[in-house]
Amino acid sequence: MNGIGDVLQCIGRIVMVLALCCAIGLHWIVLQSLAWTAMVIQYSKCARLGQAIEQTLDGAHPCSLCHVVNKGTASEKKSAAQLPLSKIDIVCVARTFQLLPKWIPFDYLESNCSPDEFGHSPPVPPPRARLS
Repeated sequence: MNGIGDVLQCIGRIVMVLALCCAIGLHWIVLQSLAWTAMVIQYSKCARLGQAIEQTLDGAHPCSLCHVVNKGTASEKKSAAQLPLSKIDIVCVARTFQLLPKWIPFDYLESNCSPDEFGHSPPVPPPRARLS
């Protein structure tokens, strides 16, 4: 049973990573990279590698997959721009300020406490507790 749980946990992690990648737009980057790779391979058949890379990345010769990526990213930007951004207050606590009262110095009573004032001294030797 533990093996099935491990497999499901692994699948769950993979799905979560893929969802996060799509949420940040990584799928468009992957598709654009695939398009550029295919274009470099195609253009290098007729020209040197340097010229093929230059022709691929100059933007004047886009392939069909480049058009799809451009339309997709443009539509995502347009839909993101149309959404009204409103600030969500997670914690709505009214802040209150409490002014502390002005510090007032306190005068302690002065007293001379000497052992003579108490009237008796402790017993000598000190009493010991009896163990019975």
